[in-house]
Amino acid sequence: MKKFLNEFKEFAVKGNMLDMAIGMIIGGAFAALVNSIVDNLASPIIGMFIGVDLRDLSVTLPHLYGTGEPAVLEIGLFLNNVITFISVAFVVFLFVKVVNRFKRKQAEQAEAEAPPEPAKEELLLTEIRDILKDKNN
Repeated sequence: MKKFLNEFKEFAVKGNMLDMAIGMIIGGAFAALVNSIVDNLASPIIGMFIGVDLRDLSVTLPHLYGTGEPAVLEIGLFLNNVITFISVAFVVFLFVKVVNRFKRKQAEQAEAEAPPEPAKEELLLTEIRDILKDKNN
């Protein structure tokens, strides 16, 4: 049992696992924020233009057999989820774009700091020098 707990501790404390857990927590908080923006800001504004509260927009399907509750297509809730998805996807896109730009700048800096390749003449002269050195030995 102790070995199992030690293995779990080693797994849970690894950097990647910890980073992933932090990302999930921040992602959950971000999702709640986006849901609030869509539900409390975007939906009422869209509903103002279409004349119906977007969350209440639904279509009740007719009973075919006359039993049970009627089926309801929650179009407004679906549209809220679409708006939420597009919002999250856009923010993730912007985040990835910024990270890629940062990585590109780092790669350019590393490339600029690297020593330049020797010219062909230098390589040829070095090769001739090495050949002459081997001949003299």
